Amino acid sequence: MKKLTALLSSAVIAVSAVPLTVSAASEPYINYAEALQKSLYFYECQQAGPLPDWNRVEWRADSTMDDFITGGWYDAGDHVKFNLPMAYSASMIAWGLYQYPEGIEKCGEMENYVNNLTFVLDYLAACDLGDEVVFQVGNGQQDHTWWGPVELYDYGMADNGNTDGRPYYAGTKCSAAFGEMAAALAAGYCALQGRSDKTDYYLEHAENIFKIADTAKSDDEYQDSDASGFYRSSHFYDELFWAANWLYKATGKQEYLDKAASYIPNLGKELGSDELKYSWSMCWDDCMQGGMLLYAQNTGNSTYIGRVKKHLDYLVSGVKKLEGGLAHFDTWGCLRYAAASGFVAAVACDTLDLGDTTAYENFYKTQIDYCLGDNPLNQSFVVGYGENAPVNAHHRTAHCSWNNALENPTENRHILYGALVGGPDGSGNYVDDRQNFINNEVACDYNAGFTGLLAKMTEEYGGTTDPNFPEPEQRDAEFFVEAQIKQSSTSGVSLSLKFTNHTAWPARRVDNMSYRYYFDVSEVVAAGFSPSDITVRVDRDQALMYGEDCAAVISDITQYKDNIYYIEVAYPNGEAALPISEGRHQCETMLALVFPDYQNGWDATNDYSNQDLLDSEDPVITDKITVYNDGVLVYGVEPDGTTPENTEPTEDAKPLKGDVNLDGKVTVADLTALNKYLVNLGKLTSKAADNADYNSDNAVNVFDSTALRNKLLV
Repeated sequence: MKKLTALLSSAVIAVSAVPLTVSAASEPYINYAEALQKSLYFYECQQAGPLPDWNRVEWRADSTMDDFITGGWYDAGDHVKFNLPMAYSASMIAWGLYQYPEGIEKCGEMENYVNNLTFVLDYLAACDLGDEVVFQVGNGQQDHTWWGPVELYDYGMADNGNTDGRPYYAGTKCSAAFGEMAAALAAGYCALQGRSDKTDYYLEHAENIFKIADTAKSDDEYQDSDASGFYRSSHFYDELFWAANWLYKATGKQEYLDKAASYIPNLGKELGSDELKYSWSMCWDDCMQGGMLLYAQNTGNSTYIGRVKKHLDYLVSGVKKLEGGLAHFDTWGCLRYAAASGFVAAVACDTLDLGDTTAYENFYKTQIDYCLGDNPLNQSFVVGYGENAPVNAHHRTAHCSWNNALENPTENRHILYGALVGGPDGSGNYVDDRQNFINNEVACDYNAGFTGLLAKMTEEYGGTTDPNFPEPEQRDAEFFVEAQIKQSSTSGVSLSLKFTNHTAWPARRVDNMSYRYYFDVSEVVAAGFSPSDITVRVDRDQALMYGEDCAAVISDITQYKDNIYYIEVAYPNGEAALPISEGRHQCETMLALVFPDYQNGWDATNDYSNQDLLDSEDPVITDKITVYNDGVLVYGVEPDGTTPENTEPTEDAKPLKGDVNLDGKVTVADLTALNKYLVNLGKLTSKAADNADYNSDNAVNVFDSTALRNKLLV
């Protein structure tokens, strides 16, 4: 007991001492290049339509292929293509490339950057129909009725009763959305000079879309559409101003600079004043500050340089700051505003004569560093980057629920690398909760200014990308059978067999699936009967609910080896089981095997597939009912021990004990993370907790800290 007390005391001392020493001695390491690398990957996670061959996301596939215009980005955690925030995102990313190409080149991300930018610009250009322009594809009200992976969107919608397909919205009186689209295409023209052969194509559509927007000077059609319930436009002159300035940069035509000047009287004003507004952030609904910066660059006019400076002074000393220095403009997705404002400040410092810019430089560095983990919570707000990174971002496809349920499974099945979550609330608190879409949703516009600012920071401070990124995910079972013995007696056995489709790499319909239920006929033979004398009765075929072509196909009794036989249940049509809802992710077949004597002799206890079922009154997932695709074993263990290839995790995929911060190494940083958790200063994901259980006693406590500390001291 004395030894145990002494050990506990020394462990507690280690817990209290190590974090304080380490945190006092160093700041979090900020790797801007890695963050940029992952932020670009996030946009590949958002790609709609046919995926390009350079898409790196193993859990994504082609989707919404019947859209009026394919391509583009899904907006956020949903599956709608809202052109207003999408075009804003594209314009900010293009600006980042235009302003800071050296940083992107330096870290080796130019190809990925250009690929992702051209992908979205191709879509925006395709939305130009000549006399009118598409401003949205998909319906937000319909979309938000279903929570599932986008690869199965059509099936999910049909299961929910929406069978009319995805609508699209087009018109002429949508000046905000069209101004933003024109700005994105013109900015893309500027940024991609020498990097793409599509620049003239982008500029052609930028000028036409701008002409439609400027002629209408109205948002009437936009505000009367589904878009207004999600991204309602507050005004449109700021987008026209923004677009005209980019078009001037692209073409050098004075008419565009004149247009920009003509919009200034209609730009936002400070409340109760005629002064041009300076007290807000660059964002999807307000491009005024970005436009003002461009106008100051384009004209060199000291008045407008002064307007930019007044905005920067507001960013430094006017907007509310959380502990740690984060500019908190709004509760909903606060980090997007902070990152975009930081980017505007950085560009202003690098392009205008503002005098002493020290305060502005501190501002933008504080904003980006806060996002990346330099904050009171020691919390990265970027999925898959840094310590304590979010896991459960509000995102349908990354979560990959199989039954249209926000809460199931508990943790997202995929790592949405690079996604900047909404961020802390007004008190600086944050919970990694998928159901909290205000603070934990992600969106294209969240990452927009963030990506541009990362290009700047990489140019100035450097950093290294991960040469092995993205590493393959460790997959869970995509197909299996959940089985239950409903009745067992000497006359036979009746079974509930639920074939399950939990596909996620990617989520998909799969035809020609089957499974085998194995049983031993020794008692049948001993009684003088043949296995062919066994009666097979089908009591339920759920697949018939979806049409005759979905019906299960039940095989004859087939010999496996010696006295072990099986019944095979096949689904030629993959619609029999789809991971889209509670009623569809499993397909039940109820079978009965009846002993030919009908009175006595059947023995269910010697049947191979019953081994996991006999002691349970509830359904059981068993690997002794094997699953096949096109006759190839994909799940389970056959009676002779045959398993699918690559069933066992690789060495790299197995847990690394002590790797608490999940960086693939065991260092003092892991001990720090563990000790912070033990004194309630940090939290652990389930994977991190597994690694933190250093002594493998199924608990994370001071004994693990002591063992890990001793290991590091060796």
